[in-house]
Amino acid sequence: MPAVQGLRSPYLKVGRIIYFGRMLDKIRLHAAGCLPPDFVANLGEVQPFFFDARCSRFLGVAYADLKVRVLAGGTDEDILAWAHARGTPRTDEDCVIWNRFMAKIGWRDDRSAVLAKRVVEFGLAGKSIETAFDLLDYDEGRDPARDRPWEKI
Repeated sequence: MPAVQGLRSPYLKVGRIIYFGRMLDKIRLHAAGCLPPDFVANLGEVQPFFFDARCSRFLGVAYADLKVRVLAGGTDEDILAWAHARGTPRTDEDCVIWNRFMAKIGWRDDRSAVLAKRVVEFGLAGKSIETAFDLLDYDEGRDPARDRPWEKI
């Protein structure tokens, strides 16, 4: 799948958490009609183990409410502050655990077989892909093995 203009790496943080910014990008791109169809099926809370649903649950806010807030405007930090105020309070420790969990999905867990299958499907065999985030980055033209984004979370 080619890179999507305006869609950031899942490794990048907004405030204390990773992935959140990517979810905001997907909401905005979808509203603008710029999100490819393959991404649309993964939006929201329809699939409980997909990243948007996990992130919404972690924050304690409904994805539909978050979507309304995102489309109302504001910075990523403003939207995250809204989510923290409205949702489940999270400590720094909670956020560290979230970040480590999300960054390692697909590495020695129940998603490992799916990850291996996706690597082949995406034509990325031979790349140093250990996690779902690595897969997304390589697929979108970033090189996590070179950039080592996990060291910044």
